[in-house]
Amino acid sequence: MNKTDLTNAIAAKAGLTKVDAKKALDATIDAITEALKAGEKVALIGFGTFAVVEREARQGVNPRSGEAIEIAAKKLAKFKAGAELDAAIQ
Repeated sequence: MNKTDLTNAIAAKAGLTKVDAKKALDATIDAITEALKAGEKVALIGFGTFAVVEREARQGVNPRSGEAIEIAAKKLAKFKAGAELDAAIQ
């Protein structure tokens, strides 16, 4: 399912127009993104939790040359599914 398919499903289930559903989806994504940028967790009870984790710098190997390289530290977005979502897909 891509973003267009998700927008269409939201519109159908919520009785909204596709334009309103797209605005709602975009606003939701923007709100989650802004919260993660600020270092906050976003917990949607029954669905899951979005959080930012920091990956430390580490040593790696260039697969082409076999040479050791330094992989820089970075932040990653992480999603952990909630119990109700896990149960629903089983």
